[in-house]
Amino acid sequence: MTVPEPRPAAPSPATGCADACCTAPAVETGEPSRRALLTRRVRLLVAATITYNVVEAVVAITVGTVASSAALIGFGLDSTIEVASAAAVAWQFSGRDPEARERAALRVIAVSFFALAAYVTIESVRTLLGGAEAAPSTVGIVLAAVSLVVMPFLSLAQRRAGRELGSSSAVADSHQTLLCTYLSGVLLLGLVLNAALGWSWADPLVALVIAAVALKEGITAWRGEHCC
Repeated sequence: MTVPEPRPAAPSPATGCADACCTAPAVETGEPSRRALLTRRVRLLVAATITYNVVEAVVAITVGTVASSAALIGFGLDSTIEVASAAAVAWQFSGRDPEARERAALRVIAVSFFALAAYVTIESVRTLLGGAEAAPSTVGIVLAAVSLVVMPFLSLAQRRAGRELGSSSAVADSHQTLLCTYLSGVLLLGLVLNAALGWSWADPLVALVIAAVALKEGITAWRGEHCC
């Protein structure tokens, strides 16, 4: 007796993803109360992300300008990109039919990743080729350390809610927040090495790796594959 081959999973209406990890955890349409709860949770997490990143951007750009630190200024600009990404998700979930806005939100997130990758690459290469050496910054070190603690929690909470809700854009934005965590770690390492040992080349060198990750995440978001 021939056993029929299993049919491939049908794409999710919300995400277009055929992988089981996208369709299985998503809330069923028959659970409106749970879906409403998750939607409110995503909105709150996005609001918290935007608020934190606005403060982070102002502090980083101000301190970076005073210290002539391309790394701190770049970190602050990354925070503004994160605000744009979170705002796209907030816009999506402000409507009655978030799924209808999914693709547009993902495109905004993808473009923000591409912009971040381009900026970090340009500034890193410029610094490595003889850019102005940054002065040590205690405030910058504290800011990077705080972000390294805060961002993973925001990213994890939003990723869990986004996966259960079946929202690629919410998961993609959580990846953007997670990337900010990596940048915080790189920034902290670079600032500490610069302050302690005078290794001004450490930060831009590692930042190039972050730029490559940002490019990859941007391509993934553009294709709508972040659900998995």
